[in-house]
Amino acid sequence: MPSRKLMSMPDAVAAFIPDGASVALGLALESLIPFAAGHEIIRQRKQGLTLIGPISDILFDQLIGAGCVSRVIAAWVGNVSAGLAHNYRRALEGDKPSLVVEDHSNFSIALALRAGAMGVPYLPTRSLLGSDLLRSNPHFRIIHDDGVPLVRVPALAPAVAIVHTQRADDQGGAHCWGNLGISEDAALAARQVIVIAEEIVPSSVIRSDPNRVLLPAFKVCAVVHEPGGAHPSPVQGHYGRDHAMYHDYHQASRTAEGFARWQSEWIDSVSGRQAYLSRLGAGRWADLSRPATRTPRLAAAVDYGY
Repeated sequence: MPSRKLMSMPDAVAAFIPDGASVALGLALESLIPFAAGHEIIRQRKQGLTLIGPISDILFDQLIGAGCVSRVIAAWVGNVSAGLAHNYRRALEGDKPSLVVEDHSNFSIALALRAGAMGVPYLPTRSLLGSDLLRSNPHFRIIHDDGVPLVRVPALAPAVAIVHTQRADDQGGAHCWGNLGISEDAALAARQVIVIAEEIVPSSVIRSDPNRVLLPAFKVCAVVHEPGGAHPSPVQGHYGRDHAMYHDYHQASRTAEGFARWQSEWIDSVSGRQAYLSRLGAGRWADLSRPATRTPRLAAAVDYGY
């Protein structure tokens, strides 16, 4: 019988995310962002991390503002519904930036992680030809195949990928649905994976629908049961996006002092996700997870018999 991999969030972060690690997260674009994991990284004062992801949204900005990050490999860092990422901008301003950035497009970061998942050194693309990314990212270079110019996108293999899912078992099997972005490629490319789950279910539930399985269980080093762990991003079937939180954060983080107050209130002074949700308020959480207008939209039954 495979061993149980259930761990608390503090234990998982302490065990598998050392200082200096490369961490892929925020891989499903605007949904399933593992904010609870990111906040625990901040509480443990991890340093020198390399963050890998596509659009990244405000979790990258929070980790940067907290001083946890030395390098970002991403297509964009910002606040999708509000605009600039203020901590990210401040880290790059002035004569001595505190952050190294390796620019990607959304497509090239996907290719880099797909190459890592495949175990090949690079994948080629035409999409970067003529773009400024060839100047801003020195790891891209033009190659020729029978006279056809292509851009060589080197593989990325993160030390750890953190993926938020709807449900998982205690052995690392996980189901995920909705917009998955590049979660699968990043999880397969990473050396280890931390799975965060809204719900822990028997392994028979995971086996009952193999098409929703995100990755092989043997890749998973820890499973964390963390309901509400992706707030303020949405988790399909569980809760919607908290637009107000994004806009409040945008205003609060306009100054370094404002971000420090926000971090103290929402990260440092709460012990974990349940305390965070209590601070959010039961009424607000209920509106996000059970809005009056919500209509369940169930997939049609699938028969796997033969």
